[in-house]
Amino acid sequence: MRIGELATKTGVSVRALRYYEEQQLLVSERSESGQRHYGENAVDRVQLIQQLYAAGISSAAILEMLPCVVTGVASPQVLATLRGHRSSVIKQIEDLQDTLRQLDSVLAGAVKSHESGVPCPPA
Repeated sequence: MRIGELATKTGVSVRALRYYEEQQLLVSERSESGQRHYGENAVDRVQLIQQLYAAGISSAAILEMLPCVVTGVASPQVLATLRGHRSSVIKQIEDLQDTLRQLDSVLAGAVKSHESGVPCPPA
């Protein structure tokens, strides 16, 4: 598939896909006219890259762990890095759950205030 189609399928900009290639996170073949062509596994690869970026993992760390995704084999150093990222993601989840509880509390108070006819004070 061409770069525009991959961008459409993944919701990732063409510019970002080119960046992934520059960082060696994504590989394409070039046609005689120089157009990029990606295999069908590129969609899954881009989605994984996006998830790892969303977790705050750098492109260098992603590059280091991608071979493990393909082969299922990791060095002790990569395993330690993965465990560190996993701990970080768990912490982010816990923080987001705390935020969600706070929002639920605020919403519950606002709904109760609305139902009683007393408006929330302006911020």
